[in-house]
Amino acid sequence: MILQKKGPLRGQVTVPGDKSISHRAVMFGALANGRTEVTNFLQGADCLSTIRCFRQLGIEILNHTERGQVTIYGKGLHGLKQSGQILDAGNSGTTVRLISGILSGQNFETSITGDESIQKRPMGRIMTPLKMMGADIASLNGNDCAPLKMNGSSVKTNRLQGIHYTSPVASAQVKSCILLAGMYADGETSVTEPSLSRNHTELMLSEFGAKISSTENTASIQPEPSLTGRKIEIPGDISSAAYFIAAGLIVPNSEILIKNVGINPTRDGILRVCREMGANIALENIKGTGGEPTADIVVRHSELHGIEISGGIIPTLIDEIPIISILACFAKGQTIIKDAAELKVKESNRIDVMAKNLSLMGADITATPDGLIINGGKPLHGASIESKSDHRIAMSFAIASQMAEGKTVIEDAECVEISYPEFYMDLKKLSQ
Repeated sequence: MILQKKGPLRGQVTVPGDKSISHRAVMFGALANGRTEVTNFLQGADCLSTIRCFRQLGIEILNHTERGQVTIYGKGLHGLKQSGQILDAGNSGTTVRLISGILSGQNFETSITGDESIQKRPMGRIMTPLKMMGADIASLNGNDCAPLKMNGSSVKTNRLQGIHYTSPVASAQVKSCILLAGMYADGETSVTEPSLSRNHTELMLSEFGAKISSTENTASIQPEPSLTGRKIEIPGDISSAAYFIAAGLIVPNSEILIKNVGINPTRDGILRVCREMGANIALENIKGTGGEPTADIVVRHSELHGIEISGGIIPTLIDEIPIISILACFAKGQTIIKDAAELKVKESNRIDVMAKNLSLMGADITATPDGLIINGGKPLHGASIESKSDHRIAMSFAIASQMAEGKTVIEDAECVEISYPEFYMDLKKLSQ
């Protein structure tokens, strides 16, 4: 993919449905009794992997791709069937981690794997608490990575044990895995995090009928809930909107309206950071949808300044740090990003990849063990960018190209299919 700047970006865009919520809608719908109807479902590769896995587990799922509608015919908490083959999660870490919690409570044996990237991502963080609950879960290669095997039939009394787990990381995937396993436990299961991660699981499970509660950084669930199928409207993904927020801020004379974006407080760190940097951002048409607030976001070109980003806000914008790094290059002064070591174990080592690629474009950037230091104001120029097959890296540098002199070449640019198949098309429309 070859890109170069074309001047102001103006118009409106509707980003795809939220990836995290789309995954959960399929999973919880499968475990509910009756029909669940989902609209604005993200038709990205990761969410399609979740559909594929649950079909292998005996769940009927109709996907009307052209309308973004998915219908799940749930069979209840104990309605899954053993698959005749290993489950394949593709590139989706969310699929592997969340479904492992569910499968640990079944009365059959299942294995799950993924692509080369997934087979390098850490799964010990879910294996440890699941084993504390009595689950029989193993890494088939003995390296705490996928492929994983869960043998629920070997669990004593066929019930997991309810625990109170103190997680060393603020991770919605870890928290959700434990809470989902907790539905098959013999008592209450709780997870306490060092800071609050995204709470889509808690909100949606409550909507389905689970007895789940949250107090500060602790979430708890009661076992054996009776979940009931329902209608779910997926809000636009703020992680996808972040690229157009950044584009509108850094490209002179730009004004972009981004429609129907989820602004859940556990996900809106990008908005708070941009405002602290001096961004001209307005929220319009604010409303709630199934417990998930949404708004239209209006963003205009702004003079930005560097800030420090650290602490409790990091889990609310962990996926947006690559694009925030691009913003920092066009801000006056220094931006420091700390407490973000989690970036090293995403689809790529995003700390190193952002530092390397932005350096190639002429940025003054330094990687640290848990983040980045960026001195803004240096003009960027085109370069050949290694995306490492990471969708968030590819989209971030597509935005950087809009302010770089010359041509920017993004290798493996098609990896955006994971979360935003129409991304390049939408970016092109705004530049016309």
